[in-house]
Amino acid sequence: MTAPYDPPRTGALPPRWGITLPLAGLSIDRHRFIVERLPDLGYTDVWSAEGGGTDAFTPLAAAAAWSPSLRIGTGIVPVHTRGPAVLAQTAATLAQLAPGRVLLGIGASVPAHVTDINGIPFDEPFKRTRDVLRFVTRALRGEHVAGDFDTFSITGFQLPHPPAEPVKVILGALRPGMLRLGFSEGDGAITNLLLPEDVPKVLDAVGPQPPGKELVVKVFVCPTEDTGYARRATRPFLAWILNREPYRKFHEWLGHGELLRESHERWAAGDAEGAQRALPDEVANGLFVSGSPKECREQILRYHRPGVTTIQLYVSLPPDVLADPARLLDTLTRLGPAAG
Repeated sequence: MTAPYDPPRTGALPPRWGITLPLAGLSIDRHRFIVERLPDLGYTDVWSAEGGGTDAFTPLAAAAAWSPSLRIGTGIVPVHTRGPAVLAQTAATLAQLAPGRVLLGIGASVPAHVTDINGIPFDEPFKRTRDVLRFVTRALRGEHVAGDFDTFSITGFQLPHPPAEPVKVILGALRPGMLRLGFSEGDGAITNLLLPEDVPKVLDAVGPQPPGKELVVKVFVCPTEDTGYARRATRPFLAWILNREPYRKFHEWLGHGELLRESHERWAAGDAEGAQRALPDEVANGLFVSGSPKECREQILRYHRPGVTTIQLYVSLPPDVLADPARLLDTLTRLGPAAG
């Protein structure tokens, strides 16, 4: 499953680099020194996500206040858990703090984040995502939006203060339908939990990319040479997420179904630990990169492909690194673009 690194063609713009905040184990108030240093380390973006922990927007508001040059993006916010107008209002408010630097990443997410903890039915995820995309795109342009969508109806809404500079709306996308929707009706897509050699298949599904569209690839990284810690820190998450239906279907489409078959069977039988053990090392180590920062960076660089506009890192750090600001910044430096 390992292929040689295929560097971008001559003339291709290098991708932006972003960090997902908050770092697990570090509260929001302890991130300011990181955010203020990120531009000096070569990072261009701060991203957030939303599931069962921190909300997606508060970290971005803080980042916008702490560093005036970074782009800020959600990757992603579930489309079921906030109303369409609330999403548009929140993005427009962020745009007042970071004009021209906001990316609103929305997507279907998974039932565990929609139904299990919010009590909201996970109905028609593709249609709901498409409808919310269409609504917020129009609303953020300042249009009056009213009428029936397939999954909701709007009596009438218009932002009193639409963003002076555009907000990009991108979709969390795993398979061809959502990828094409993101590029045909939105400003691109964000994808994740794939191997470097899977990126060309995603790019083929996207097709020709008009200028200005985004393809963000989220890469999970655990920079430690303690293999026992890396295994404990990464495999429970991987076993859980790869057994969510959207990700199971994603990896079947990518051609990894047989590699993950035993893990799926053990999970379905209620054996979560067995599902972790059944993950092939080549899959687990490929989807959640570990090793020294230098080794991790070499793997991250394998995602640099023509058409990939941003590398978004999700960094899982050992407690002793989190507790030492100097070591933490040194690790981010050695992972990132400035290390080259």
